[in-house]
Amino acid sequence: MTLRKFAGLGALLSFVMPGLAMAEEAAAPVLNSGDTAWMLTATILVLFMTIPGLALFYGGMVRSKNLLSVMMQCFAITGLISVLWVIYGYSIAFDTTGMEQGVVNFNSFVGGFGKAFLAGVTPASITGPTALFPEAVFITFQMTFAIITPALIVGAFAERMKFSAMLVFMGIWFTLVYAPIAHMVWSGNGGLLWDWGVLDFAGGTVVHINAGIAGLVACLVLGKRKGFPTTPMAPHNLGYTLMGAAMLWVGWFGFNAGSAVAANGTAGMAMLVTQIATAAAALGWMFAEWITHGKPSALGIASGVVAGLVAITPAAGTVGPMGALVIGLAAGVLCFFCATTLKRKLGYDDSLDAFGVHGIGGILGAILTGVFAAPALGGFGTVTDIAAQVWIQVKGVGFTVIYTAIVTFIILKVLDAVMGLRVSEEEEAVGLDLAQHNERGYNL
Repeated sequence: MTLRKFAGLGALLSFVMPGLAMAEEAAAPVLNSGDTAWMLTATILVLFMTIPGLALFYGGMVRSKNLLSVMMQCFAITGLISVLWVIYGYSIAFDTTGMEQGVVNFNSFVGGFGKAFLAGVTPASITGPTALFPEAVFITFQMTFAIITPALIVGAFAERMKFSAMLVFMGIWFTLVYAPIAHMVWSGNGGLLWDWGVLDFAGGTVVHINAGIAGLVACLVLGKRKGFPTTPMAPHNLGYTLMGAAMLWVGWFGFNAGSAVAANGTAGMAMLVTQIATAAAALGWMFAEWITHGKPSALGIASGVVAGLVAITPAAGTVGPMGALVIGLAAGVLCFFCATTLKRKLGYDDSLDAFGVHGIGGILGAILTGVFAAPALGGFGTVTDIAAQVWIQVKGVGFTVIYTAIVTFIILKVLDAVMGLRVSEEEEAVGLDLAQHNERGYNL
C-alpha cells in the first residue's frame, strides 16, 4: 500500500477517529524518494561540469605552460565557493525574510542572514515546490551553480592573473554579484527580477550573462596578454578540450533538467530541448566556420556545443522542441561570429571566449525565451503577449549587464590598487604553472 493510500485511509477513518485526523494534519510533509534521487543525481552532474569538465575544457585551450594554473583555479574556486556558500551565500541568495510581492525594498535585492551557517538545516528539513526532498540536497544543488559561475570567468583572463588576486576577486564577486543576482531572479515573490516576470529557468542571467559580462570587464581591466594578437597562442591539447566539452554536455542535463527540482515532465522536456539545442548549435558553429574558413575544426564544434548549452539554459523549462532547435542554431552561428570576427575587430583579449560564448549565448537565449515560451509557438510557458515578455526579458538582461559590469569593474580596480591583479611580464613569459605554483603541467 502506498503512502498516498495511507493518507486516504486516514481521511476516511477521521470520521470515526478525530484523534487520528488531527495527527494526520500535524504530520510532516512526506519525502519523495524519486524526486530526492533525481536531485542527488543532478547535483553530482552539475559539480562534474566544473571539476573535471570545465577544468579540462579550459585547460586544453591554454598554452601548455599555463595548463595547471587554469585547472588549479577551477579547483580552488570549487573549494572557496563551497565554504562561502555554507557560511552566508545560501542565506543571501535564498533567505526570503522581509520579501513581499510587488514591494521593492532591501530584501528585493539581497536575502538576509536567517540561513547563515545553515542555521536550522537538519536531515529532516524538507524543501522544493511540493516540499518533497531534503533541503540539504537543494543547498548542495544550488552550491554547484554558485561554483561554476565564477569558474567560467577564468576563461576570460586566463594566463595573466595572479592566483592570490583571483581568489580574493572571486570571493568578493560571489558575495556582491552572484548571490544578489541569484536572489533577485530565483528567490520567489518579492525578488526584483522575479516580480518583473523575468523567465530564467536554469541560469541564463544568473550564471551565463553574469559570468560573461564579468569576464569581459576582467579582460579589459587586466589588458591583453603579452604578444596578443600577433604571437601565436594556439591551444596546446584540444583532446582535453573535447573531453571537457563532452563532460559539460552530459553534466548540463543535471543543470537544466535538475532545475525542475522534481522528477517530472518538466525535467523530461528540459532534458530533450537541451539535447536538441546543443546539437543544433554544434552544427551551426561547425557549418558557419566551414563556410567562413574553409574547414571545420574540433575547437569550433566544442565551442558550438557550449554555446547551445548556454543559450537553452534560461528557456529549458518553457520552450518546446522546435523552439529549442531555433535557439540552438541561432546561438551556434551568432556566438561563432562574436568569438571570432567581433573579437578581432574590437581587439579585446578574451582568452577562452567566456564573453563570446557565455555572455552572447546567455543574452540571446534569455531574449528568445520570451519568444518561444509562448504556447502559440510550441512553448509550455504562460506567455500570451510575446512582445511584452520579450521586453521583460530585455529589461532583465539590461539590469544584469549593467549591475554586473559596474560592480565587477569597481571590485577589480580596488583590488588592482590594493594588491595588484596581474603577474609580471617575466612570470607571464615563464608561464603561470611555474611562476604561481612551482609546477609543470607537461614533460620537458
